[in-house]
Amino acid sequence: MKLYHGTNIDFDVIDLTKSNKHKDFGQGFYLTDIRSQAEELSIKKSRLFGGYPVIQEYTFDESILNSNELKVLKFDSPTTEWAEFIFKNRNRDINFKHDYDIVIGPIANDGVAYLLGRYEEGTLSIEELTKKLDYKKLNSQYFFGTEQSIKYLKRL
Repeated sequence: MKLYHGTNIDFDVIDLTKSNKHKDFGQGFYLTDIRSQAEELSIKKSRLFGGYPVIQEYTFDESILNSNELKVLKFDSPTTEWAEFIFKNRNRDINFKHDYDIVIGPIANDGVAYLLGRYEEGTLSIEELTKKLDYKKLNSQYFFGTEQSIKYLKRL
């Protein structure tokens, strides 16, 4: 399969420590199987941080997802488990770190931090959070969180 990474600076070596620790699936390297999503992200990043839009393309043998070589978590759709996982990873007040090599699942583009804050303060239940995160424009994300998982990505 082909995966894309949208960025504002081209690089040859993936450095997991350069990723934000409090993203949806934790600190890691994020890709998508939707090229237009990577393009939009690269434009957004270059506007915010300078540089220029870059789309990196990788191949990934998805048969590895069904082997015992890597620990994989997959969310096929927004569920309460997915919402709780995102909440734990994005929450700066708790010390949460999972041990998955790869996590695959949807991402809700708009208002994630706001909705997570409402859930944390108790004004949204986990079921309401899940419904609201299942927003009109869901995209796909692939998280590679370990050096072992990165070895399976081949840059084109």
